[in-house]
Amino acid sequence: MLNAYDILETIRMIQDECLDIRTITMGISLLDCIDSDIDKTCQKAYDKITTRAKNLVRVGEEIEKEYGIPIINKRLSVTPAAIVTAASGGDPVKLAHVMDNAAKEVGVNLIGGYSALVQKGFSAGDRELIDSIPQALNETERVCSSVNIGSTKTGINLDACKLMGRIIKNSAELTVDRACFGAAKLVVFCNAVEDNPFMAGAFHGVGEPDCMINVGVSGPGVVRAALAKYPDADITQISDIIKKTSYKITRVGQLVGVTASERLGVPFGIVDLSLAPTPAVGDSVAYILEEIGLEKCGTHGTTAALALLNDAVKKGGVMACSRIGGLSGAFIPVSEDAGMIAAAKAGAISIEKLEAMTAVCSVGLDMIVVPGDTEPDTIAAIIADEAAIGMVNSKTTAVRIIPAIGKDVGDELDWGGLFGCGPVMPLNRNSSAKFVNRGGQIPAPLQSLKN
Repeated sequence: MLNAYDILETIRMIQDECLDIRTITMGISLLDCIDSDIDKTCQKAYDKITTRAKNLVRVGEEIEKEYGIPIINKRLSVTPAAIVTAASGGDPVKLAHVMDNAAKEVGVNLIGGYSALVQKGFSAGDRELIDSIPQALNETERVCSSVNIGSTKTGINLDACKLMGRIIKNSAELTVDRACFGAAKLVVFCNAVEDNPFMAGAFHGVGEPDCMINVGVSGPGVVRAALAKYPDADITQISDIIKKTSYKITRVGQLVGVTASERLGVPFGIVDLSLAPTPAVGDSVAYILEEIGLEKCGTHGTTAALALLNDAVKKGGVMACSRIGGLSGAFIPVSEDAGMIAAAKAGAISIEKLEAMTAVCSVGLDMIVVPGDTEPDTIAAIIADEAAIGMVNSKTTAVRIIPAIGKDVGDELDWGGLFGCGPVMPLNRNSSAKFVNRGGQIPAPLQSLKN
């Protein structure tokens, strides 16, 4: 039952503390669009996407007006494209153009699913699609791409890591005139989930229904504001405050998800309660960690504080909604978080510290800009390191790294909007080439034997 205090508190969160629904993402299966002719596959895919999603933006805007809750993005995800194009043959970039055109037609800002799942090896269509990723991201505006190269169950495909090092570098080079933005729309996963509403990693898993709605909620500013009211709280009290705040945030997400589901006539999937920051003042995960007691994000104690934050966010969200899924927790993208940007520019946080933090947060090394002369083998080794953390800890980890072509440490790339700006961060210059070029499969850990 609603009361006046809850209503006023939610209004304050929205107006003063940057609470928003970060995205409503409609997932659409393209399995029934597969044809032996790539052109027919593309036409069927376009027809299905534009039919299913034709009212998504309108419904989202109606909910915004009725409830006064900002819904920042309306997005789409589709079945991993490598599965769709494998039977058709032909140029997979044709499907990327269809995805882009369909996204423009229905008015969404991004569409995910130009993806391949190669954690145990390459099947038909996988290599063709992966090789086409730089071209596809260069020639489209709204298409996002992802590749899953490892899992706790299968181990890590080191050949895929090596391949993705080259693909990321090529994606940056082809879009150098747009601040290497192609690489910012590409993420490499270990233990990718099928119901992730957040880009660039969203795809509609083969175990999902034909069409569904997933909601991503974000509220770093709300959590920080709640903690600021209790400057003398001990660490147990801090955890309780975060849990209670996350509960309230998640309830907002469930309301939006259920309402959108009913009006669109498609099943409601999950609420992804991820504290996804933006460059806006106050909307920062790093500032939450500093509110907990760190002078600057990246100093000693950062990993422990992040572990507490991530755990409390998930516990609070689970109590509020039985449909928690996606990645749920705390994101630490450097370029999209004002506090992280400040910490990186001050030299307070390094790639190595960020990697340690990813062992306890939601995703991984996200939106990190590195020198433009970074070798593809070095990028591949970074991917392998991050995948190893996910594999051993049975969690999702990812790498979204942008080589700043023509730039070096001290420079930055600026994309504006939610993508923000990223300072070029230094890397260890010792070679990883021999390790990466061994190829093969890093075996799954002992904890994979759960059957």
